[in-house]
Amino acid sequence: MAPTATKTPVNAPVILDLGKASRKNIRRLKKGQGKLVDEVQDAIREVASSLGDQTEGKELLPVVLIYRRKARRRGRGLLPLLF
Repeated sequence: MAPTATKTPVNAPVILDLGKASRKNIRRLKKGQGKLVDEVQDAIREVASSLGDQTEGKELLPVVLIYRRKARRRGRGLLPLLF
């Protein structure tokens, strides 16, 4: 027999885009310290308060996005050779 599917309520993920951050701030976030952790905690509190009683018995798990712009490659220092 095929297993019966149980319906479990699926919440939308909490996605936080913290934008560009320094290596130092990213390291602190991984350790659970710093201003980025404060931003994540503030956002989780805001989402929990907006959901009200729906969060009862549930844990909100944030998905954090941080990006750093890749350094732009400079030219080789020589004029390009044209053939």
